[in-house]
Amino acid sequence: MPIAGTDRVRTELCDVFARAGVEGFVHARDLDTGAEFGHRADDRVSLASVFKIPIVLEYARQAVAGQLDPAARHTVTSAYRAGGSGTDGCLYDVEMSARDLAFMMMTISDNAATDLLLDIVGPDRVRTLLDGLGFTGFGVSSCHALDDDIRRELGLAPGSSIDDQLPGIPDERLLALGVNDPHRSPSSTPREVTALLAAIWRDEAGPARACAEVRGIMGRQVWQHRLVSGFPESGVRIAGKTGTDFAIRNEAGVVEYPDGKRYAVGVFLRSARVADRQPHTDRAIGRAARAVIDHLRA
Repeated sequence: MPIAGTDRVRTELCDVFARAGVEGFVHARDLDTGAEFGHRADDRVSLASVFKIPIVLEYARQAVAGQLDPAARHTVTSAYRAGGSGTDGCLYDVEMSARDLAFMMMTISDNAATDLLLDIVGPDRVRTLLDGLGFTGFGVSSCHALDDDIRRELGLAPGSSIDDQLPGIPDERLLALGVNDPHRSPSSTPREVTALLAAIWRDEAGPARACAEVRGIMGRQVWQHRLVSGFPESGVRIAGKTGTDFAIRNEAGVVEYPDGKRYAVGVFLRSARVADRQPHTDRAIGRAARAVIDHLRA
């Protein structure tokens, strides 16, 4: 690619990140030609809930192999619930199928559904899957373990809601938490994340039926404020997974155009603020993704 064009997109990315007040890391790849472009694409980044992608992949592989029944019922008990979205915020036990746990985990980032599904498929099986595919640097954890780390670092009461205990804690302490640090939390690199997505979209990460199920579930994610914000055109389809923690705002996914071209992209941001609502930061993900994909399409 022309050096001048590369310089332009890097300048654009730096401007997007500066305006949003974030540190940014990006990688995109053309799933058909293999062309790629990145900005700090080999730096390690905290994944937050982006680490749920290999969990749903292992679920789908086991379901296709007949090693688990996707219709089998499982109960989300209080041992899994911490007060977040979906079943994670329910007051009473919820029973649902393994498939629907996967659906809730990916579409609304339900942490309780994540941990129950991880127990069902086996954390060791997820690790073996990633290592076997060559993604040895891709980190995975239960959400419960990450919450316990937060409680320990902040000295919060065990077993109680984290959110209820955060008021009054200085932002500096929240920004210093291990969940924001790629050396102390599930992490990867933007390049490795898009490589995993490419393997799923090319049916190289498992049986074609399993990869198709992952693609279908990811295509139904409800969040429309990050990657989607950069692609308002009719006919552009986006399948993705967000990741959010105190300083972390991420999304990784695949953008498919009406002309059949497909691009895996991951945008990982670290903010200097811990506010729950950061619309400028969220839109920066869409702008950055658009900039690198436009560069690959040029």
